[in-house]
Amino acid sequence: MPEGDTLFRTATTLRKALLDKTVTRFESSVPAVSVVDDRMPVAGRTISAVEARGKHLLISFSTPTPGDAPEPPTSNPQPLAPDLILHTHLRMTGSWHVYRPGERWQKPERYAKVVIHTDTFVAPCFSAPVVELLTEWQAQRHTDLQELGPDAMTVEFDAEEAKQRILRRPEVEIGVALMNQRLMAGVGNVYKSEVLFMLRVSPFAKVGELGEDKVEQLVAESHRLLRLNQNRGSRRTVFGLSDRDRLWAYGRSGEPCRVCGETIRMRRQGLDARSTYYCPRCQQTG
Repeated sequence: MPEGDTLFRTATTLRKALLDKTVTRFESSVPAVSVVDDRMPVAGRTISAVEARGKHLLISFSTPTPGDAPEPPTSNPQPLAPDLILHTHLRMTGSWHVYRPGERWQKPERYAKVVIHTDTFVAPCFSAPVVELLTEWQAQRHTDLQELGPDAMTVEFDAEEAKQRILRRPEVEIGVALMNQRLMAGVGNVYKSEVLFMLRVSPFAKVGELGEDKVEQLVAESHRLLRLNQNRGSRRTVFGLSDRDRLWAYGRSGEPCRVCGETIRMRRQGLDARSTYYCPRCQQTG
């Protein structure tokens, strides 16, 4: 699943291509999205914002202001339709691409869940399991969006609030707590494993066993690493001379620990059975 830094880069790329552009055509293979588009067409609207929130991506389409809107065809014009927000969550399978009109796509068109056309760019979203077209009112009441914890990817990240949310779950394993987007948004499998290794914390220790200072350090390190990787093409937590040695633990099951030489292991963790990589020697205790 893409992590906060990946979504940040995706939003940056889409923002450069689409922001302030007028939508010339909008297509979707998602029936619920098509129903909303039929009732309140996206085409003709201006793309007013592209925003990453944790692992969610939001694209806002604004209606013309009365001064910019075309003259109504009758003496009884209908009120302007509300602004719309396209909400996507990529999970394990989804991806956004940007192309010039007429440029060959890297994935088959049949996998496109939604396609945004402008005069200068075409932006298809492939295979995303969550694609919703919402009114602003609906977005403000969307459970998954409104219950997100502080976003560790942002400059404005509220580390104290994230720490307190995690501390309120003393019975939860810290490897699970760091992945809970309602406690702290943006951290996924990679950063969970890397941060816990770097601070020598067992992923299977309960939050209540760690103490406030250790949780504070984990939150701060998560924020630091996400921000360090915001503009990198390849994610890394090991900042040495070798371009091959990018990560401490993640994806290295069966390989020697870079610190002690013990074999890195992988275990499934939590109700979603997410993969956790760790060193059994370096991370014996919190």
